[in-house]
Amino acid sequence: MKYFSTNDLPLNDEMINFWNNNGYLVIENFNTDKECDELMERSSYLIEHNNFNNQKSIFDTVNQAHNDDSYFLESGDKIRFFFEEKANLNDDNIEENKHFIVNKIGHALHDLDKVFYKFSHKQKLQDIALSLGFSKPKLLQSMYIFKQPKIGGEVVCHQDSTFLYTKPESTIGFWFALEDANKTNGCLQVASGGHKGPLRKLFKKVDGKMQMIDLNDEPFPETDTFVEVKKGSLVLLHGRLPHYSCENTSLKSRHAYTIHVIDNNNEYPEWNWLQRSSIPLKSFIND
Repeated sequence: MKYFSTNDLPLNDEMINFWNNNGYLVIENFNTDKECDELMERSSYLIEHNNFNNQKSIFDTVNQAHNDDSYFLESGDKIRFFFEEKANLNDDNIEENKHFIVNKIGHALHDLDKVFYKFSHKQKLQDIALSLGFSKPKLLQSMYIFKQPKIGGEVVCHQDSTFLYTKPESTIGFWFALEDANKTNGCLQVASGGHKGPLRKLFKKVDGKMQMIDLNDEPFPETDTFVEVKKGSLVLLHGRLPHYSCENTSLKSRHAYTIHVIDNNNEYPEWNWLQRSSIPLKSFIND
């Protein structure tokens, strides 16, 4: 692991070389504790002011139960809530423990909520995107991820470009640590340099149904690097980088917020699962 500083932004030569060689980059103290706390408080507010009794959509990357869930598939331009697979979803528990059963909130927080909009749309993020080679960066989706204590679900090893594909590929994840992330509470694990390998799968709509299409049977390399980071860190993830996080069995949550960005000059096929019917994609700064 190597950690970089905000003093070197937008990105210096050493950071670019590390990114090219490893497919990820960690920038410490990118956000202040106050900025992180404001996002955590807002997520709590959104949960508190939503009634979950009319939906019980589970996000589970192991069994992929959400793949044909219309509540999930139609969330590209909405704010929707997805539960942990191991959560007790009877009505009483939803009412009493609603803050401790949500897996994530997605997928248009960055456009539809004023607090998340302010956090997501910044010149320094635009500058980083341009340094990474984007011509016209556009924010495609956002997720608030809770990694709840004791039940925070495993996220199986995957490549983001499998799920958010452009021609040519351009997807990059901007992952913000809102709390300390470490081995005990399910921090990210990455296969350093694994972005140089092939794209293995495509999550693609075929005949009206989402299917996982095999492209290459080369196994993923080992996720050999634990990305242990402090609150306020920004982790950049290449769209082809294999990455993983284990189940959180600790008593400490691991809140994070992530934005996936694509280049608007590249084709975004209609068979991608995430589509928008009303809201145009925006850049990090006013278009």
